[in-house]
Amino acid sequence: MFFATGLFAQGLDLNLLKGINGPVSGGDKTWRFVTKKAIYVDAAVPVGLLVAGFVNHDDDLKITGLQAGASLVIAGGSTYVLKKIFNRTRPYIAHPDLITLKESPGPTDPSFPSGHTAFAFSAATSLSLAIPKWYVIAPSFLYAGAVGYSRMYLGVHYPSDVIGGALVGAGSAYLSFKAQQWILGKKKHKTYPQ
Repeated sequence: MFFATGLFAQGLDLNLLKGINGPVSGGDKTWRFVTKKAIYVDAAVPVGLLVAGFVNHDDDLKITGLQAGASLVIAGGSTYVLKKIFNRTRPYIAHPDLITLKESPGPTDPSFPSGHTAFAFSAATSLSLAIPKWYVIAPSFLYAGAVGYSRMYLGVHYPSDVIGGALVGAGSAYLSFKAQQWILGKKKHKTYPQ
Protein backbone atom coordinates (compact mmCIF):
# COMPACT_ATOMS: atom_id res chain seq x y z
CA MET A 1 0.00 0.00 0.00
CA PHE A 2 2.78 2.44 0.93
CA PHE A 3 4.61 1.57 -2.28
CA ALA A 4 1.47 2.28 -4.35
CA THR A 5 0.92 5.55 -2.49
CA GLY A 6 4.54 6.49 -3.11
CA LEU A 7 4.21 5.78 -6.82
CA PHE A 8 1.01 7.85 -6.99
CA ALA A 9 2.69 10.74 -5.17
CA GLN A 10 5.74 10.50 -7.45
CA GLY A 11 3.48 10.53 -10.52
CA LEU A 12 1.55 13.52 -9.19
CA ASP A 13 4.82 15.30 -8.41
CA LEU A 14 6.11 14.71 -11.94
CA ASN A 15 2.81 15.69 -13.60
CA LEU A 16 2.64 18.95 -11.64
CA LEU A 17 6.24 19.68 -12.57
CA LYS A 18 5.57 19.00 -16.27
CA GLY A 19 2.74 21.53 -16.16
CA ILE A 20 4.94 24.19 -14.56
CA ASN A 21 8.11 23.45 -16.54
CA GLY A 22 6.24 22.96 -19.84
CA PRO A 23 7.23 24.11 -23.31
CA VAL A 24 6.39 27.79 -22.78
CA SER A 25 9.62 29.79 -22.78
CA GLY A 26 8.39 33.37 -22.40
CA GLY A 27 9.36 33.58 -18.73
CA ASP A 28 12.80 32.00 -18.87
CA LYS A 29 14.70 35.25 -18.25
CA THR A 30 12.36 36.33 -15.46
CA TRP A 31 12.55 33.07 -13.54
CA ARG A 32 16.32 32.75 -14.02
CA PHE A 33 16.62 36.30 -12.63
CA VAL A 34 14.49 35.38 -9.59
CA THR A 35 16.64 32.30 -8.94
CA LYS A 36 19.99 34.06 -9.46
CA LYS A 37 19.14 37.05 -7.23
CA ALA A 38 17.47 35.09 -4.42
CA ILE A 39 20.65 34.59 -2.40
CA TYR A 40 21.25 38.36 -2.31
CA VAL A 41 17.70 39.07 -1.16
CA ASP A 42 17.95 36.34 1.49
CA ALA A 43 21.25 37.72 2.82
CA ALA A 44 19.85 41.27 2.77
CA VAL A 45 17.30 40.42 5.48
CA PRO A 46 19.71 39.79 8.39
CA VAL A 47 22.22 42.34 7.09
CA GLY A 48 19.50 44.97 6.70
CA LEU A 49 18.14 44.31 10.18
CA LEU A 50 21.64 44.50 11.68
CA VAL A 51 22.48 47.73 9.85
CA ALA A 52 19.15 49.28 10.86
CA GLY A 53 19.84 48.22 14.45
CA PHE A 54 23.28 49.85 14.48
CA VAL A 55 22.13 53.02 12.71
CA ASN A 56 19.15 53.45 15.05
CA HIS A 57 20.98 52.19 18.15
CA ASP A 58 18.24 49.57 18.48
CA ASP A 59 19.42 46.43 20.26
CA ASP A 60 16.20 44.57 19.43
CA LEU A 61 16.80 45.03 15.70
CA LYS A 62 20.41 43.88 16.09
CA ILE A 63 19.29 40.75 17.90
CA THR A 64 16.59 40.13 15.30
CA GLY A 65 19.22 40.46 12.56
CA LEU A 66 21.37 37.86 14.32
CA GLN A 67 18.32 35.60 14.67
CA ALA A 68 17.57 35.94 10.94
CA GLY A 69 21.19 35.10 10.15
CA ALA A 70 21.07 32.08 12.47
CA SER A 71 17.90 30.97 10.73
CA LEU A 72 19.68 31.00 7.35
CA VAL A 73 22.55 28.97 8.81
CA ILE A 74 20.13 26.43 10.31
CA ALA A 75 18.20 26.21 7.02
CA GLY A 76 21.44 25.69 5.10
CA GLY A 77 22.70 22.99 7.44
CA SER A 78 19.35 21.21 7.52
CA THR A 79 19.07 21.31 3.74
CA TYR A 80 22.58 19.92 3.33
CA VAL A 81 21.89 17.00 5.69
CA LEU A 82 18.50 16.21 4.12
CA LYS A 83 19.98 16.26 0.61
CA LYS A 84 22.57 13.68 1.75
CA ILE A 85 19.91 11.51 3.40
CA PHE A 86 17.36 11.52 0.55
CA ASN A 87 19.84 11.76 -2.35
CA ARG A 88 17.03 12.47 -4.83
CA THR A 89 18.07 12.90 -8.46
CA ARG A 90 17.21 16.23 -10.08
CA PRO A 91 14.11 16.01 -12.30
CA TYR A 92 15.84 17.18 -15.46
CA ILE A 93 18.40 14.39 -14.98
CA ALA A 94 15.88 11.69 -13.98
CA HIS A 95 13.40 12.59 -16.74
CA PRO A 96 15.31 14.29 -19.58
CA ASP A 97 12.56 13.34 -22.02
CA LEU A 98 9.87 15.09 -19.93
CA ILE A 99 11.59 17.98 -18.13
CA THR A 100 13.42 20.83 -19.85
CA LEU A 101 16.43 22.30 -18.08
CA LYS A 102 16.14 26.08 -18.41
CA GLU A 103 19.16 26.96 -16.32
CA SER A 104 22.70 26.42 -17.46
CA PRO A 105 24.67 24.81 -16.08
CA GLY A 106 22.12 22.82 -14.13
CA PRO A 107 22.85 21.81 -10.55
CA THR A 108 23.79 18.17 -10.07
CA ASP A 109 23.63 17.88 -6.28
CA PRO A 110 20.62 16.06 -4.77
CA SER A 111 17.22 17.62 -5.30
CA PHE A 112 15.33 17.25 -1.99
CA PRO A 113 14.77 19.71 -0.38
CA SER A 114 15.18 22.88 -2.44
CA GLY A 115 17.93 25.00 -0.89
CA HIS A 116 16.91 28.18 -2.73
CA THR A 117 13.36 27.75 -1.41
CA ALA A 118 14.58 26.97 2.12
CA PHE A 119 16.64 30.16 2.22
CA ALA A 120 13.83 32.26 0.74
CA PHE A 121 11.26 30.98 3.25
CA SER A 122 13.76 31.38 6.08
CA ALA A 123 14.27 35.04 5.17
CA ALA A 124 10.54 35.65 4.60
CA THR A 125 9.53 34.02 7.88
CA SER A 126 12.26 35.80 9.88
CA LEU A 127 11.23 39.17 8.47
CA SER A 128 7.53 38.43 9.03
CA LEU A 129 8.12 37.39 12.64
CA ALA A 130 10.22 40.52 13.24
CA ILE A 131 7.67 42.85 11.64
CA PRO A 132 4.27 41.12 11.78
CA LYS A 133 2.46 43.57 9.52
CA TRP A 134 0.51 42.54 6.41
CA TYR A 135 2.58 44.86 4.21
CA VAL A 136 5.72 42.95 5.25
CA ILE A 137 4.25 39.44 5.40
CA ALA A 138 2.46 39.48 2.02
CA PRO A 139 5.41 40.58 -0.14
CA SER A 140 7.84 38.42 1.86
CA PHE A 141 5.92 35.23 1.15
CA LEU A 142 5.09 36.30 -2.39
CA TYR A 143 8.85 36.57 -2.95
CA ALA A 144 9.53 33.20 -1.30
CA GLY A 145 6.78 31.55 -3.36
CA ALA A 146 8.24 33.07 -6.53
CA VAL A 147 11.64 31.58 -5.70
CA GLY A 148 10.07 28.15 -5.22
CA TYR A 149 8.13 28.46 -8.47
CA SER A 150 11.28 29.52 -10.32
CA ARG A 151 13.05 26.33 -9.23
CA MET A 152 10.26 24.21 -10.70
CA TYR A 153 9.89 26.32 -13.83
CA LEU A 154 13.62 25.93 -14.52
CA GLY A 155 13.30 22.14 -14.19
CA VAL A 156 15.68 21.70 -11.27
CA HIS A 157 13.18 20.76 -8.52
CA TYR A 158 10.01 18.75 -8.08
CA PRO A 159 7.05 20.39 -6.27
CA SER A 160 7.73 18.19 -3.23
CA ASP A 161 11.33 19.51 -3.15
CA VAL A 162 9.96 23.05 -3.01
CA ILE A 163 7.41 22.17 -0.31
CA GLY A 164 10.18 20.49 1.70
CA GLY A 165 12.41 23.55 1.28
CA ALA A 166 9.59 25.86 2.38
CA LEU A 167 9.03 23.77 5.51
CA VAL A 168 12.75 23.65 6.31
CA GLY A 169 13.12 27.42 5.83
CA ALA A 170 10.00 28.47 7.72
CA GLY A 171 10.72 25.91 10.44
CA SER A 172 14.31 27.14 10.83
CA ALA A 173 13.14 30.73 11.18
CA TYR A 174 10.42 29.81 13.65
CA LEU A 175 12.77 27.69 15.79
CA SER A 176 15.49 30.36 15.83
CA PHE A 177 12.84 32.99 16.69
CA LYS A 178 11.58 30.87 19.60
CA ALA A 179 15.16 30.18 20.74
CA GLN A 180 15.85 33.92 20.65
CA GLN A 181 12.76 34.59 22.79
CA TRP A 182 13.77 31.85 25.24
CA ILE A 183 17.37 33.09 25.52
CA LEU A 184 16.33 36.70 25.92
CA GLY A 185 13.69 35.69 28.45
CA LYS A 186 16.35 33.84 30.44
CA LYS A 187 18.75 36.78 30.27
CA LYS A 188 16.03 39.24 31.18
CA HIS A 189 15.03 37.01 34.09
CA LYS A 190 18.63 36.87 35.34
CA THR A 191 19.20 40.59 34.89
CA TYR A 192 15.87 41.75 36.28
CA PRO A 193 14.63 39.23 38.88
CA GLN A 194 10.93 39.39 39.56
